[in-house]
Amino acid sequence: MKLNWKPCLSLNKHNHFLVKLAVAILLMGLAFRLFFFRSEEFPAPDLESPVVDKTEVGEAKPPVVFAVDVSEYEDQNPMPQNEYDDQDQMPQKVPEDQNKMSQKDLEPETCDLFTGDWVPNLKGAIYTNASCPLIEGHQNCMRNGRPDTGYLYWQWRPENCKLPPFDAEKFLDRMRNKRWALIGDSISRNHVQSLLCMLSTVEQAVDVYHDEEYKSKRWNFPSYNFSVSVIWSPFLAKAAIFEDNNGVSSSEVELHLDKLDKKWTEQFPNLDYMIISTGKWFLKSSIYYENDTVIGCHYCPKRNLTELGFDFAYRKTLGSVMDFIATSKHKGMIFFRTSTPDHFENGEWHNGGTCQRTMPFKYGEIELKDLNKILRNIELEEFEKAAPKAAENGVKLKLLDFTNLLLLRPDGHPGPYREFYPYAKDKNATVQNDCLHWCLPGPIDSWNDLIMQMVVNG
Repeated sequence: MKLNWKPCLSLNKHNHFLVKLAVAILLMGLAFRLFFFRSEEFPAPDLESPVVDKTEVGEAKPPVVFAVDVSEYEDQNPMPQNEYDDQDQMPQKVPEDQNKMSQKDLEPETCDLFTGDWVPNLKGAIYTNASCPLIEGHQNCMRNGRPDTGYLYWQWRPENCKLPPFDAEKFLDRMRNKRWALIGDSISRNHVQSLLCMLSTVEQAVDVYHDEEYKSKRWNFPSYNFSVSVIWSPFLAKAAIFEDNNGVSSSEVELHLDKLDKKWTEQFPNLDYMIISTGKWFLKSSIYYENDTVIGCHYCPKRNLTELGFDFAYRKTLGSVMDFIATSKHKGMIFFRTSTPDHFENGEWHNGGTCQRTMPFKYGEIELKDLNKILRNIELEEFEKAAPKAAENGVKLKLLDFTNLLLLRPDGHPGPYREFYPYAKDKNATVQNDCLHWCLPGPIDSWNDLIMQMVVNG
């Protein structure tokens, strides 16, 4: 008997094909599920470059993406000789735990927001120079042609602390019917622009007031009946100043150590929140008055006056400021901000100093300059003396100790890009550098993260 085996073989082949197809479908399903599971757990970073105002500087160049071992970035602080590096310094490889909050829920009094480190943040700034029209020209580094963008991709992470990012909508909602003022010098102006730009992601501020020199200004957020002011008072005391916008003086400052500046003291009672600061201006050549009589000076070699030193004037003025605040019985919240460091190298503002670094320092890699140490020590001593008296009088006086936080960010200054395309005509041109103020967007934006946290915690 002859067996017909061909149909059986065909059936086996058919079954084998179905098994293969089923396995393939199963594997594809597992791969598909795994892909979306991983996508939800590790969202793709936003690598889009901030947009530059096309009407002024042309199309923005996206940052160059390259791999960096984050464990080694503390050793990479290049110092190019003339201009910034050709490649943008944007970190790409980030350890998983660096973008996550600490799991330990600490009490506010045990959490030092001002001690920590800068870690990579691939999301970058929440605004750009195109989305915010309030950035002053000298701090508009993107518009002015700064070629690297790596300074935008870092965030401040305090040790053992939770620090949520700034929430503009939540901040504005909390500030309904409130009045803010930032009182001090050009760093306060720098800061108020940062705050306004971050808030502009929800609502654009309306300019409602400015003085003749456009140094003191006020903005409103109509939907929230919320106002933000910057009050120009670089000494916080009465002073006559004789210098231009580039810091060139025609005479010594005339500083009255026993009289606080009415520009801010008269508005003080009507403000709900204040950030008060000073510092670097006390290093300028000055003649000191008390009771409208000259008592001495700081660096006035052409005058026959007693050299008292800037530290004498700074301690006396800050003592008066702190006593005024502590005894005021003010019911709002008052922040005193420590002075900010500069990063001039190979000179200072007036004699060719530069700042060309493109990466942050790690903690311990840099120390404050001696003059900054003197200012900071006076600030901390006078604050510590005033704090108990303020508490007794029900005054909420808080310290914003941003000195060390920004000490680690030599990459965040405008440098030569305080001017519009400074090397357009001559790439070897001698250009004055700004190593004191901060690019916007830039490191100063992180101040608002910390301030919001302190406001929320009361």
